[in-house]
Amino acid sequence: MSTVPAGWEGILEEGETILWQGRPGQRVVFGVAQIGAMIFGLFFSGIALFWMILAAQAGGFFWMFGLIHFSVGLSIGVLPPFWSAWSRRHTWYTLTSRRAFIATDIPLMGRKLKDYPIESQTALTWDDGEPGNVWFASEYRKTKKGSRKIPIGFERIVGAREVYDLCRKVQTGTG
Repeated sequence: MSTVPAGWEGILEEGETILWQGRPGQRVVFGVAQIGAMIFGLFFSGIALFWMILAAQAGGFFWMFGLIHFSVGLSIGVLPPFWSAWSRRHTWYTLTSRRAFIATDIPLMGRKLKDYPIESQTALTWDDGEPGNVWFASEYRKTKKGSRKIPIGFERIVGAREVYDLCRKVQTGTG
């Protein structure tokens, strides 16, 4: 008789065992994409602010129409790196002898649990670093010009190489 850890009843299949659990790094990270978005967003906000100052000097409340542009510019320029870190604070990872799980509990968006089978044909990749990444799936997201492929996996984890090795064992059936 196998024992299922508390909270995993009805989720794990018969004979499936948990090999690793972890969480992503929770630091705010500024990459090239975030820096470009920050420059654009702050430039956009600056133009809106300049326009609002000039409109306010003319009198009346017409200047308030610039608030939406100012707010959009700030959200483009400031929110993405902080949103990413905040969402990682509400994420948990689990690797079992058959699947990888990504659980999220983001306020106002609810709890989600997604599982990804690790099979012989699963394309596994590993990004070196501390923290590193282990990628085991992908999905396409729509963009203005079509779609782009987004990798799915355990992001910004400590000991990524060891987790990758565990995934390879699951893939070959020795895990």
